[in-house]
Amino acid sequence: MEQHTFHGLKLAEPICKALQGEGYEHPTPIQLAAIPHLLAGRDLIGCARTGTGKTAAFALPMLQQLSTTQKKIPPRGARALILTPTRELAVQVGESFRTYGRYLRIDHALVFGGVGQGPQVKALRRGVDVLVATPGRLLDLINQGHASLAQIEIFVLDEADRMLDMGFLPDIKKVIAMLPAKRQTLLFSATMAPAILKLAEGLLVDPVKVAVDPPASTLTQIDERVLFVDEGNKRALLSELLKSEEITRALVFTRTKHGANRLVKQLEKSDIAARAIHGNKSQTARMAALQDFRTGRCRLLVATDVAARGIDVDGITHVINYDLPNEPESYVHRIGRTARAGASGIALSFCGGSERPFLRDIERLLKRSVPVCKDHPFHASGIANTRGGTSGGAKITAQRNGWGAHRRQRTCPRYGCGRRGRLGAAK
Repeated sequence: MEQHTFHGLKLAEPICKALQGEGYEHPTPIQLAAIPHLLAGRDLIGCARTGTGKTAAFALPMLQQLSTTQKKIPPRGARALILTPTRELAVQVGESFRTYGRYLRIDHALVFGGVGQGPQVKALRRGVDVLVATPGRLLDLINQGHASLAQIEIFVLDEADRMLDMGFLPDIKKVIAMLPAKRQTLLFSATMAPAILKLAEGLLVDPVKVAVDPPASTLTQIDERVLFVDEGNKRALLSELLKSEEITRALVFTRTKHGANRLVKQLEKSDIAARAIHGNKSQTARMAALQDFRTGRCRLLVATDVAARGIDVDGITHVINYDLPNEPESYVHRIGRTARAGASGIALSFCGGSERPFLRDIERLLKRSVPVCKDHPFHASGIANTRGGTSGGAKITAQRNGWGAHRRQRTCPRYGCGRRGRLGAAK
């Protein structure tokens, strides 16, 4: 039906042409729900995680509005501001505007830390239509007189939950205080915690609320499993899983920066190519690691939660929680890196003895148990047996899956080591 195409959403021909060039014909649910309201100028709260087409949901109507009401932009000014929590996400949002606006006379600039400010100051000097920024660097440039928010017509607070998790609330309030009172405001978040709703109350006017998934839910296309393992055996278990050729592109999460570096060094000693990405890495190093991961030079990217926020890489077949997060909402963000754009994916979580409380918090947030995989060489029955509320339906029996073959081959035929496994389903 026409209304389920981008043409049916009344988007301008240059935008539809750009979308067609990328092979996009049908809008995702978040785009279908949000774009009409945004074209009408409404404020909006969107609950959607990365990978659901969220960026295009606000970028497409924004491009249309800016292109149909051309205005002279004052020096150092901008007409639209997108605030993101990380530089990686800022870069990806900027790429979206470049892609979707290729046939429009709309320019954009990126402002983020970790690199010299000279090129960013130069880009802002004549004014831009769209400014994509992280809070810290934006405030720095404003304080130096290199940027002004006085002419902002559209303001987007992207991944608001992560903004708050990262302690950006004071900076966000400073930015908001500099915005014109009359503007269109959009807030997107993967979860709708009370703090997000409180922020939205003072930020938006009579907003439309759009949610494509229940808050804090996980995508149905993700096959989740928890693997109980003694903490000293985690690296051995990961090496065992990585023997599977079905794991073509995996994002591995550690809790700390030091843990990410240490794991990469240990994997490299086993001739497993991996890259680390975290806050202590320079922007150049982070972008190089991300590029190696995106192009397939390495199939493993080891990341912390903060650094991984905004990673938008197609074809991530697996997310592996080497360390469980101590904030249950982070679990939802992590595993949402796979099963993107309608694809399927697999999320494997290692749980050591000290991490049982984290797993309990995750399951409380999800309102369900995470299925257990016992059929791996390092299963720690002592940890598993002391876990409350284990899902019996997730038990994988030796008889059903050929435990004898598993013992001889030291492979897990179901979840990660053997060629007979289901891991190919994630492709």
